[in-house]
Amino acid sequence: MLGAFFMATDYASTPVTPKGKIIMGLGCGIITVLIRIFGGYPEGVSYSIIIANLLVPLIERVTVPTPFGIVKKGGKSNE
Repeated sequence: MLGAFFMATDYASTPVTPKGKIIMGLGCGIITVLIRIFGGYPEGVSYSIIIANLLVPLIERVTVPTPFGIVKKGGKSNE
């Protein structure tokens, strides 16, 4: 519980978007369970937070919304 409250919520390495925060939280939980069940390490929380922090740029790339008024490539505009 201490890892979830104090280590995983570090401002320097957590995602900015709400969807990204949910994805990171679920990822940390799943990785912790996998390490504790299949691994020999009793402390999977710190390893799961490190792995999830490595994946933050990918999570941000997927969950960042497009700004209002921006037309994606291939989209139709009113011009």
